[in-house]
Amino acid sequence: MRYGHDVEEALALAEGLVNSHLPSGEHVVVDSPEALARLLEGHAVRIERRVDRGDLEEVERLRRRLREVFEASGADEAAAALNRILDEAGARPTLATHEADGWHVEYVPADASLARRLAARIGMALAAVVGAEGWDRLRVCDWESCRDVFVDRSRNRSRRFCSPQVCGNRASVAAWRSRQRAATRDSG
Repeated sequence: MRYGHDVEEALALAEGLVNSHLPSGEHVVVDSPEALARLLEGHAVRIERRVDRGDLEEVERLRRRLREVFEASGADEAAAALNRILDEAGARPTLATHEADGWHVEYVPADASLARRLAARIGMALAAVVGAEGWDRLRVCDWESCRDVFVDRSRNRSRRFCSPQVCGNRASVAAWRSRQRAATRDSG
């Protein structure tokens, strides 16, 4: 499944932000205001001022709350978590324009805190996915040592790994080795 450009950008931001908790080859670790600024710039988030320690702490709280959405045990739990995020962000969609950007939807006033702007933008995108496709599109990687999250955009809802090339390959190799060990035990 593919969503509109703004929603896709916000979903990628959600994945990047939630997955920024541990070092890996694919993610920026957000452990300083500068790292947060780099992550946001990499996702084309407009930053009006220098990111500070207070922003980092607020975004860290948001990151934990977003993870709860992905780890929800059912649609009701995911919806309740998303609704809390949107409510606390004060999300109220309005049309706005900036000189070069043209018309677009903004969910909180431009002077809202960084964490509120992120919460509203990401929360609305995740709500669009859950509303249109169901909460089961929001996943946690199936690889045993990975906790990364992703939005399953596959047509048949079959994606199991955050990265088919990394975690999917590791799972395939582990399964192959397990079959080889079983075959060796059975023949020996």
